[in-house]
Amino acid sequence: MIAWLDPHDPFPPVDAALGPDSEAPGLLAASRDLTPQRLLLAYRHGIFPWYAQGQPVLWWSTDPRMVLDPTALRVSLSLRKTLKRVLREDDWQIRVDDDFESVMRACAETPRAGQHGTWITPEIVEAYGVLHARGMAHSVETWYRGERVGGLYGVALGRMFYGESMFARRTDASKIALAALCGFLAGHGVTMIDCQQETEHLASLGARPIPRSEFVAHLRTATAQPQIVPWRFDKTVLEWWTRARQAER
Repeated sequence: MIAWLDPHDPFPPVDAALGPDSEAPGLLAASRDLTPQRLLLAYRHGIFPWYAQGQPVLWWSTDPRMVLDPTALRVSLSLRKTLKRVLREDDWQIRVDDDFESVMRACAETPRAGQHGTWITPEIVEAYGVLHARGMAHSVETWYRGERVGGLYGVALGRMFYGESMFARRTDASKIALAALCGFLAGHGVTMIDCQQETEHLASLGARPIPRSEFVAHLRTATAQPQIVPWRFDKTVLEWWTRARQAER
């Protein structure tokens, strides 16, 4: 049995989440409200919302937790060539927070294997939009010849970034944005990006599962650090990747 949260109720401890043998491993609680305050409290404690339109808000804390060290992003040979082309050609741009809501809506519209509909509901868009206005949620966008062709969004607290979703309308466009994000975060001492759930796709990018207890312990330190300001960068952060990969040879 999971907890039902009224508007002023605290979250239960994350180790009260349903276990691996249940039908919904990691499910912790449900509520009717999805306020920015509730979202921030959730992220600081290793909890995230994931639900479908028409359902109550479902709150999760998975164990293990999938995370990505920004310095461990796996860059394939083909992507490495693409990043060099992005750096070389003026047709390509990386923009930050150009249109946060449009990125969220693009992520919502992206078909995903094995999923019907989207968890990015109008309530989700509204709540994360408030966090964005407060400087706590950001989009990283890949542009080609004046068109947004890919990107991602997530929440930034202290020296912690929580990845939420990505989309691509051109080959590798979301990976370009992710590489730029990793370069920026690595330069600011961020050592962990939350990827929430374990998937083959995330593993192919270099993400790995860690125990929830380790993840939550990291949050206590990372979220207590000062916010990264300003959130402003361009495609030149990709030079970090080209230099790092050349050094590995």
